[in-house]
Amino acid sequence: MAEIIRMPKMSDTMEEGVIAGWLKKVGEEVKSGDILAEVETDKATMELESYDDGFLLHIGVNDGDSVPVDGVIAIIGEKEEDISSILDELNSDKKEENKKVIEEPEITSNKEEKTEDKEKSIPVKEIKEKIISDDNIRIKVSPLAKKLALEKGINISDVSGSGDGGRITKKDIEHFNTQKTSTDTKNEIVLPKIHFEESYEEIPISQMRKTISKRLAESKFSAPHFYLTMEINMDNCIEGRNKINESSEIKISFNDIILKACAVALRKHPMVNSSFLGDKIRMNHHVHIGVAVAVDEGLLVPVIRFADNKSLSHISSEVKSLAGKAKSKQLQPSEWEGNTFTISNLGMFGIDEFTAIINPNDSCILAVGGIKNTPVVKKGEIVPGNLMKVTLSCDHRIVDGATGSSFLKSVKELIEDPIKILV
Repeated sequence: MAEIIRMPKMSDTMEEGVIAGWLKKVGEEVKSGDILAEVETDKATMELESYDDGFLLHIGVNDGDSVPVDGVIAIIGEKEEDISSILDELNSDKKEENKKVIEEPEITSNKEEKTEDKEKSIPVKEIKEKIISDDNIRIKVSPLAKKLALEKGINISDVSGSGDGGRITKKDIEHFNTQKTSTDTKNEIVLPKIHFEESYEEIPISQMRKTISKRLAESKFSAPHFYLTMEINMDNCIEGRNKINESSEIKISFNDIILKACAVALRKHPMVNSSFLGDKIRMNHHVHIGVAVAVDEGLLVPVIRFADNKSLSHISSEVKSLAGKAKSKQLQPSEWEGNTFTISNLGMFGIDEFTAIINPNDSCILAVGGIKNTPVVKKGEIVPGNLMKVTLSCDHRIVDGATGSSFLKSVKELIEDPIKILV
């Protein structure tokens, strides 16, 4: 009996998947546990496993195409089994769905031409008839005429076009007289002409970018954000980190220390470690901290679970491992789900301070800037100091100003005296 293979929901936020590549071909034998294809989700590229024995009788999605969750992607059955009735039924269902969708007609141009090199990114109408902008004048010129004018040293703006709408043709360039009398050029100041050509490239939105856009837009416009910024003196933290790294095999980063400080502070301020669930607030007793990691297609947030109970060296090694998986798109759902608080650090990019959008379903996110060497006042004297600015974005439905401020104060005290983190 033939079995229809549908697109599974591989993450809690997944709405559709892209077939990155099929590993089995139509007609090949398939056993339970075999990998049929690789699927690009909104988080990572994952393997699509077969749960049936048989033969791959039909592939309904090409490499690179997207399929909604529960959409049909393949059929597995007995060798040479007749599946025409199944395909007819699926096609019938698809036609019924298409009847419900009203689509606007797509306007296309019949003037498309193949071009090479740089003209590939120029819109179709510009390939056939380029429009040159000269100050406030728009000049129409064919590509061949433009090329010939450059070879002859002729300024396009000096040529009168004989084509439709004043378009300059090859014939106009060939008959143009560049010789001027000495009286015409005696006192003339010739300025260089600057010509511009518009071009662009459109990049398809990946599944990851689609999900990031949707979730952050929902967060920004559904959760009333407010922001609290505080400066932290990093002198003691810098000294403490140097001493730790002198004897530790695992090198500790400032981000590791900040993460541990937040984990300890969250135990003292449980409302910051909560989630808004519509008709109730979930106050989490565990501390799972998400760490924003920049990847080529957007942002992933692997989670350090029970961060308050882990040592700095444990946190450091785990962050490095998860960040590597995120960049190679090998994260598993269990490694990016369940965060109760998030940290986003842009200090390594030279950013002094910024505000971040709360990562659903957290109540807060901490935006961390870079450490800046700044004059500070100590005991009435101006001395060199190292300051770092952090900004806490808060969901005002859960966290008010006093609660957020108290949490930031605790984080500041822990980072400025890192020995307390170890206690």
